[in-house]
Amino acid sequence: MKLQIESDYSKLLPDDYNSVIALEKVRDRVGGEGSDVAVGIISPDLEATRRFAEDLIPRALELKRAGYEDTYLATVEFKRETEFLKDNALYFATDDEITTILEYLDDEIENASLQVNPFFIDFDDEEDDSEAEEKVEEFRDLYDWLVGEEYPVHDDGSSMTLRFFPSGSQTNVRYIKDLYADMEALIEVMDPKSYHPDMEIVLAGRMLHRVVQVEAIREDVAKTFGAGVSAVLLITVLYFLYKSYRARHGTTFVLRFFLKEVVRMPVLVLIIGLPLAMSLSWTFGITYAIIGNLNLMTSTLALLLFGLGIDFGIHFYGRYTEERGSGNTIRESLVSTFMSTGKAIMIGAATTSISLFIMMFADFRGFSEFGLIAGAGIIFAVISMVFVQPAILVAFEKSPLLDLEARIEKKEVVVKGGRMPFSRPILVFGAVIMLLSLVFLNRVKFEYNFNNLDPQYPEYAAKKAIVDGQSSSRIGSNPAYIVADTQEEALKIAAAIRHRVETDTTIQTVKDIITLQDRFPLDDTSVQNRLNQISMVRDRLQNTFIRDKDDPDLDRLRRASGTTAQLNIDDVPDYLKDLFTDRDGHVGTFVIIYPSVSLSDGRVSMQFARDIGTIITEDGMEYHAGSTSLVAADMMRLMLEESPYMVVAVILLVMLVVLGYFHSFKWAALAMIPLVVGMMWMLFIMEMMGLKLNFFNIVVLPAMLGIGNDDGIHLVHRYQELGKGSIMKVIRTTGEQCTIGTITTMIGFVGLLLSFHPGLRSIGEVAFIGLVTTLFASIILLPALIQLLEDLDIIKH
Repeated sequence: MKLQIESDYSKLLPDDYNSVIALEKVRDRVGGEGSDVAVGIISPDLEATRRFAEDLIPRALELKRAGYEDTYLATVEFKRETEFLKDNALYFATDDEITTILEYLDDEIENASLQVNPFFIDFDDEEDDSEAEEKVEEFRDLYDWLVGEEYPVHDDGSSMTLRFFPSGSQTNVRYIKDLYADMEALIEVMDPKSYHPDMEIVLAGRMLHRVVQVEAIREDVAKTFGAGVSAVLLITVLYFLYKSYRARHGTTFVLRFFLKEVVRMPVLVLIIGLPLAMSLSWTFGITYAIIGNLNLMTSTLALLLFGLGIDFGIHFYGRYTEERGSGNTIRESLVSTFMSTGKAIMIGAATTSISLFIMMFADFRGFSEFGLIAGAGIIFAVISMVFVQPAILVAFEKSPLLDLEARIEKKEVVVKGGRMPFSRPILVFGAVIMLLSLVFLNRVKFEYNFNNLDPQYPEYAAKKAIVDGQSSSRIGSNPAYIVADTQEEALKIAAAIRHRVETDTTIQTVKDIITLQDRFPLDDTSVQNRLNQISMVRDRLQNTFIRDKDDPDLDRLRRASGTTAQLNIDDVPDYLKDLFTDRDGHVGTFVIIYPSVSLSDGRVSMQFARDIGTIITEDGMEYHAGSTSLVAADMMRLMLEESPYMVVAVILLVMLVVLGYFHSFKWAALAMIPLVVGMMWMLFIMEMMGLKLNFFNIVVLPAMLGIGNDDGIHLVHRYQELGKGSIMKVIRTTGEQCTIGTITTMIGFVGLLLSFHPGLRSIGEVAFIGLVTTLFASIILLPALIQLLEDLDIIKH
């Protein structure tokens, strides 16, 4: 069994969402959104570069590994029929683009005519020049995109980049790794140095980026898990060593006794490590059976559950050693621990697991899968720590390996009458911070920019910089696709989108809507219209004022407007035709929608989704656009919609469980105070530190509501046991265990602070702050409040 980490955002949404279905349809029919394998051929000799490329292409297109139905690669961008395109470029321009060209020519004619007028004074020269230059740039961009260079040569004039487009999955990491491994093997066999001694080959492309991303996250999680587990185990073993020494020898330090306890440290590791390993194996076994993979948010759960599981073990072991240190037998100590701390552990675990399981009802899989795995992990951790750990304790206690029986005579010390110092100043300080938290609550910001949450990969970036010496016509712009079954359907979809854009003045996110028919007219009416438009361009070029003007842009237009008859689709260059051809060879059966804005901002991508996500044609047919940006928009929208409900539902359920346990509003309210106050303080500190919520760390909020409630339950429960005047003893015993337990949980999140991934790192930041604030609210603010209630005689036993 091997759990994989799935980095595809579409896996965070239910399979029946329209954006997910549409994206899968695009991937199946179109072959992805610009996913490519880029091969950079770096050489000082253009002829050698061309020969290597021509030899590589047919062999690369034939690459196939046993177990896969098709060859890895379907098409390649290499040589363009530039002479044909130079003669017929305007035939492939859209109506809007030709309109822009006509406007440009009208401006040229007007300016040329005015220049020969001796009485003309141009008072708006700067503004006119700016508009004219803008139209010229639009034409140049169009020409470069349509015609470009014959070969994808870099600026150095000798190196070039080939871009292959896959025929298989763009999301299966194993498939992609096999593809690149076989491509590297092929290149090695071809021996680039035999073409030129200085030739080097660099592999990059968006498909490699996906592999780099997944592998980097996997290594990052493994690294943080290793560091976190080591730190948690060290702190826990030292704490157990301390508790074991006190149980057997009291507070007096004797080196000989201490060294004996140090020798027992491997036993302590087994006592805590074995049950924890069992609970984690159960948890991720269930995960593999039910879900199959981890996503970006659940990839961190192993470390989190390790810290939380130890928390339960610390409380149980800590209380057990106290009972043994008081002179009780093994049986008496276990019974007492089960009936007191065991109950508190169970109710704390219940509130935590319930708060996590409620997340399962969310559509957003970042919530639902996190809730399922973490909730199950908590249940298994409790089972292992409350039932398996005692069995291990008994086994070791009956041997010389542990033996916690007290070796010195114990005197019962009753810590009653001790007061919580500075209780009133603490409460005043806490109230001030709480008030500030309420004031600043609505100022906590949300990070909508996806770019700020994506990690940087320097090694991949260096390769990308090399191969991007020549850009590709198919990469960039992040378009959305709507897949139809016929060319007629595609035309109706495009018409519906254009109508929406023209009639709805609020739509500002759409730059262009393109079909094959826009670039290459197919029916007689469209063909005649295109030829008429080209004829109008020729007429403008024959105008007396510019006919003989020596200008490279006009020279290009003179040649590009030479088409006078319909072209056959077989004459269309493959690289241009491939842009509108699906995997089954159907031409012109989908619509490409280019955004006019960057979709890295979640608010913009959500607006783009609202504008073109669902299209209804004139005949009432409904179609859905597909792209990773639209999936990300749905993910962002869903998360923002569901997170408030998740938080409210968790709070209500935790309150009900705590109330049911204490059977008293007063005690339940006291137990809930650390959670409520701690969360408010957390948001205040985040605002002060300039930290933002995002679609990674927001999953922590409902989880923290359950995790942060444990300490309050343990402290109030122990206070109820010991009675009025015992608050200092509660702090010195249960408070000590709460502190150690919270520290181990914090370390689970601290590992994420070392993560290179900004999104995962933000989870660690928010959780760490939340655990610190809830701990301080538990062991400082709550005791101070209890002391005040005692003074006011509100608490009575």
